[in-house]
Amino acid sequence: MSADGLPTRAQAWELLNEYTQKPGLIKHGLAVEAGMRAYAPRYGGDPERWGIVGLLHDFDYERYPTIPDHPMEGSKILRARGYPEDVIRAIQTHAPAGVGPERQTDMERALFACDELSGLITAVALVMPSHSLADVAVANVRKKMKDKTFARGVNREDVTSGAAELGLDLDAHIAFMIEAMRGVAGELGLAG
Repeated sequence: MSADGLPTRAQAWELLNEYTQKPGLIKHGLAVEAGMRAYAPRYGGDPERWGIVGLLHDFDYERYPTIPDHPMEGSKILRARGYPEDVIRAIQTHAPAGVGPERQTDMERALFACDELSGLITAVALVMPSHSLADVAVANVRKKMKDKTFARGVNREDVTSGAAELGLDLDAHIAFMIEAMRGVAGELGLAG
């Protein structure tokens, strides 16, 4: 760990895999990590710190899948392992309103914005004939977003409000996330 208690990426990866067995949930962590790392410089943040927040935001979900246990039980685990409070707080803020603390920092808002959208983009890529992020465009995501039967687990309101909380146009946010996720397409199984 660094002097401020931030674990290495390898340590965070080990923790994710200790608590998460489902490949889809691990890939979701990787997708959110990619978005967070990409957004960090835009908001003057540390890509390593933001990436670890993205990677670990759902690490406790398999063991504690219901609100408010998720992400609050995970917070206890992170605290016991010496994770910095800003990392723990950011992870807590991706919970629904009224469960965790209110989002106050750019890192917290970015996590919320990247979380649901990464799931929607992944689902869109999986229905493309190529199964590749290279073929996903903003228009594809917007079209599927309107179809309430598609990727039902994705909260469309969170996608929209996530972009708004960052002060971004939704299409610009979608395009940015597609590009960020393309950087890890192989790890996500979405390289075609």
